[in-house]
Parts: sequence; structure tokens; C-alpha cells
Amino acid sequence: MDIVISNSTLFFRQPLPPVPTVSSFHKLNITTALTSSKNQLLFSPQIKLSLTSTNTSAVSRFTVSCGAAGPITEINQAQFPNTVLKSDRPVLVEFVANWCGPCRLIAPAMESIAQEYGDRLVVVKIDHDANPQLIEEYKVYGLPTLILFKNGKEVPESRREGAITKVKLKEYLDFLLESNSVA
Repeated sequence: MDIVISNSTLFFRQPLPPVPTVSSFHKLNITTALTSSKNQLLFSPQIKLSLTSTNTSAVSRFTVSCGAAGPITEINQAQFPNTVLKSDRPVLVEFVANWCGPCRLIAPAMESIAQEYGDRLVVVKIDHDANPQLIEEYKVYGLPTLILFKNGKEVPESRREGAITKVKLKEYLDFLLESNSVA
């Protein structure tokens, strides 16, 4: 089967049923389903799309998953105590929402920071809409919100709201990780 990739949209020569639009940091519209033996597209060694059909009705629905899982783990309220409060390393928590433009804007910088600082700190993200009790408890008013936790407590002066460049993010983290409050 021939595949043409253009403007982040996949087109296939064979007419196939449409599938829903999938939104992520880069919007990806898949207009037709892939019918191959493996149901996978390999864009690069890091990015692999898998299509899984759930044929429970007259209309086939497809789930698109990306094989490039990054170093940032999304956690929920139930995982928060063990992942953040009981961690033996500092934890940078990013409160985000999929409808938040600034959250999507800083996502590549956050992924890069998570890889670069992986030996010194853990980076997690929390979905604003799915975790209202955490949002209320930590008084998250703007998105994205970054909070650094150490020894089960919010590090004083670590809260940061809004978009931030990678350079400023590194300055922010270097200052916090080198200060006496985190050491």
C-alpha cells in the first residue's frame, strides 16, 4: 500500500472508512484506517503509530497510540501520594489540560528537561480536568502550573504559572535544585 504523508495528515490510496481525529501536541488527522498485517506506521525510530480496531458496532472505531513514550509520566490523584509525596528525589509536577495552549507550547521543553534532569529529579504531569481535588488542594489557578516537591512538601517559592522557555525553565530548575531549600 502506498502512503503519502503531507501536512501531518496521512492519506492512503485505498478507500477505507474514516476514523476519529486524534489530538495531541501536534494535531494528527487520520482520515482513513491502515489495513496492513501489522497496523503500524513507523515515522522514525522514536515515533511509531499503532492502529487498533474496536469493531463493536456497525462503524469501526480506531485507537491511535504513539510508541514514543516520553520520560514524563501522567499521574492521577490516587498515584500522587506515592509518586510525589513519598519520592526520594525531588519531583517537578506540571498541572496541564489538553485544551490549554500554553501547556502544549511548553510540552517539548518539559520532555527535554525530563530527559536532561532525569538523574536529579522526577517529572510528572497531572491533568487539570481529571483531578479536581488536587487542583483545589494545591490552589492551581493558572495553567500550566509547575510545582517542585521535596520530602513530601511543596518547595517554597517553586510555584510557576504560565508558559516558559526552555532556557528559563532550566534557570528555574537549576536555582531550585541548587538552593538550600531543596538540597
